[in-house]
Amino acid sequence: MVSRSYSNLLDLASGNFHSFSREKKRFPRVATVTGVLSELDDDANSNSVCSDAPSSIAQDRIIIVGNQLPIKSHRNPSGKLTFTWDNDSLLLQLKDGMREDMEVVYIGCLKDQVDPSEQDDVSQRLLENFKCVPAYIPPEIFTKYYHGFCKQHLWPLFHYMLPLNPDLGGRFDRSLWQAYLSVNKIFADKVMEVINPDDDFVWVHDYHLMVLPTFLRKRFNRVKLGFFLHSPFPSSEIYRTLPVRNELLRALLNADLIGFHTFDYARHFLSCCSRMLGLSYQSKRGTIGLEYYGRTVSIKILPVGIHTSQLQSILNLPETQTKVADLRDQFSDQKVLLGVDDMDIFKGISLKLLAMEQLLQQHPEKRGRVVLVQIANPARGRGKDVQEVRSETLATVKRINDTFGRPGYQPVFLIDEPLQFYERIAYYVIAECCLVTAVRDGMNLIPYEYIICRQANPKLNETLGLDPCAAKKSMLVVSEFIGCSPSLSGAIRVNPWNIDAVTEAMDYALTVSEAEKQMRHEKHHKYVSTHDVAYWSRSFIQDLERACAEHVRKRCWGIGFGLGFRVVALDPSFKKLSIEHIVSAYKRTKKRAILVDYDGTMVQPGSIRTTPSIQTIETLNKLSSDPKNIVYLISGKDRKTLTEWFSSCGDLGLAAEHGYFIRPNDGTEWETSSLVSAFEWKQIAEPVMRLYTETTDGSTIETKETALVWNYEFADPDFGSCQAKELMEHLESVLTNDPVSVKTGQQLVEVKPQGVNKGLVAERLLTTMQEQGKLLDFILCVGDDRSDEDMFEVIMGAKDGPALSPVAEIFACTVGQKPSKAKYYLDDTAEIIRMLEGLATSDQTSSTVDVPTKDIF
Repeated sequence: MVSRSYSNLLDLASGNFHSFSREKKRFPRVATVTGVLSELDDDANSNSVCSDAPSSIAQDRIIIVGNQLPIKSHRNPSGKLTFTWDNDSLLLQLKDGMREDMEVVYIGCLKDQVDPSEQDDVSQRLLENFKCVPAYIPPEIFTKYYHGFCKQHLWPLFHYMLPLNPDLGGRFDRSLWQAYLSVNKIFADKVMEVINPDDDFVWVHDYHLMVLPTFLRKRFNRVKLGFFLHSPFPSSEIYRTLPVRNELLRALLNADLIGFHTFDYARHFLSCCSRMLGLSYQSKRGTIGLEYYGRTVSIKILPVGIHTSQLQSILNLPETQTKVADLRDQFSDQKVLLGVDDMDIFKGISLKLLAMEQLLQQHPEKRGRVVLVQIANPARGRGKDVQEVRSETLATVKRINDTFGRPGYQPVFLIDEPLQFYERIAYYVIAECCLVTAVRDGMNLIPYEYIICRQANPKLNETLGLDPCAAKKSMLVVSEFIGCSPSLSGAIRVNPWNIDAVTEAMDYALTVSEAEKQMRHEKHHKYVSTHDVAYWSRSFIQDLERACAEHVRKRCWGIGFGLGFRVVALDPSFKKLSIEHIVSAYKRTKKRAILVDYDGTMVQPGSIRTTPSIQTIETLNKLSSDPKNIVYLISGKDRKTLTEWFSSCGDLGLAAEHGYFIRPNDGTEWETSSLVSAFEWKQIAEPVMRLYTETTDGSTIETKETALVWNYEFADPDFGSCQAKELMEHLESVLTNDPVSVKTGQQLVEVKPQGVNKGLVAERLLTTMQEQGKLLDFILCVGDDRSDEDMFEVIMGAKDGPALSPVAEIFACTVGQKPSKAKYYLDDTAEIIRMLEGLATSDQTSSTVDVPTKDIF
């Protein structure tokens, strides 16, 4: 069974948490008896670590998890709660992109508090009638979770506001973080009540539930889990100020697919993973993926769309036509500029008003002919900043109207009371231009709604006196800091902080030719109508299915505690090397070869000290002095360095510069590969590398006899990676006619002769032993990076060939869990040293009969 050992995860994360004593229940997959809930024994298999293979049941179902359910609640005259769908909820609208046979279950909070005595009845009714599972959060914890951690810490930070003083979110409060974890844990329990982990997909939405993937992955190692962030993701310089930055990153990486609105948001997330977790990403066939403990976490970049059919139905309402007619008469001789924003600090309402004020100052002819209608929706948060924004907005509107207003003309109409949806739609229809000047916003769908509404319909055309056959027109002025900006290529993009630029954009939108307005509208309408919410939902689910396709064939283990939990996913044929197993094989064999890489295998990557330790020297001496063994240390380092470091290892074979130089033991001379003898290409490559070294702080050049290496280990990781790609392309272009290969490694770019690789040492060893009639019956090959894969390939390819004994034991082992041609892995260099020590001390008294000669080359 799948692992269920998750109960202490919350306590392990950060100490004391609010406890909830409500009995945990699990809904059956299909509830057949009203009010009867099946109990599951959560203690069964609680100590399981490795998840089993999924069942053969194949009924598609998706569990949508969001902070709020797509439900509206009302109390009837008798006081009983009644429920209806919230058609404006994105979580409900995304169902349009799903197959008709896909079952959808919703999990989230209700907008209204439910008395504990009503909760069981409400839960049962919502499950039966709406397939919704409500999460009940105690009011005091909800306040800390939503208005506290979400709105005081995450939301401002994700919108680039640092808590530099108490008025800007305040200092980090650990109790708010604990409440956030508590609520995410409650949501996880609700998912566990209804999920069939082998078949169901789970789609988690937004920053309110960023640690939920860890709780779910802890319980179900193979859960099919997607996450979409609807807010911006800040740059690493901003995000790294968050005290729980690593916990949130690791939690998100427990999802299979992570979605963002724009490439900028995804790029910032990837940069944070690189800088704070040391993870690198790769793009393959158009898909960006992060390798995380054997799992590939896919990154999805696609802005959400709107529900176009819902807008069309509202446009067809008689109320809408009546309201449009009223607005037509109200603004009959004026051009309307429209703004629709929440009343919060990031929507830039005051910047828009200042631009309007400047427009009227600089263009007196527009006074009386242009009005700005600003619809201000209630802020979703609360606090001092909201009140300040409201006060500033009211004061600015009053100043503009007092300065430029006159009888029959009011320059700015501020609507700060709730509007019916059809009323807002009517304003879209009559507006000449829509203005969105937010200083930071995750997506903002107002421009999309405006475009669809400007397309209108025959009845509205008649109301407005427009020719039904005439091309439609619209104009957009949008901030370059909102998520929808990249997809609106025909909009006038502005920096909202630049009042002059916004003013010029407003003036241009009012004076541009009719043909250009039509062209811009046509371009936008084509995009918005085809990239609607159904398209977005369908695309995300398809990518989620692809991202989870590998689950079936991989073995999974859960490791780590608290929020550091992650799942290691491995190919069935790729397993951890058992030291007991290899020692047993080592002791019963007599002709043995051991090939060991040095950097990253015998010494920790990134270590300040790169020289071998006394422990390493002693271990290699013990192994190489055994007459049954042939031991080679293979490195990319030059032969002079290896000779100095291992001068006390008389029987140890050395291979320098990836096998170009070979020395069987201390009593022999270095032998040189006959593959290449000309190195004139260095005179071309070295000046190019020197140029990149001068422009990349922290980078160095390592000059070897046969190769040149540009290393950026101590440079800025993002800039170094960018420079490495440029350098590689530059070197490949200037060395096209030279017999060399240009390759990248761990934070390096290397140029070396073609055909020279570590596999040469393995090939030479096998060939020599075969010629001497001494077939090896044990071979161990250990490495850590891409350069060692050639060695693994040679060893694994010789398995059934004449170069090895028919009963040979072959151990190709890499360091860490990652895609490799090796069949085994060990976690780190400490385990490699421990394994080699185990071999060195296991056969001290064995017989020395039938020993191969040491000097085989």
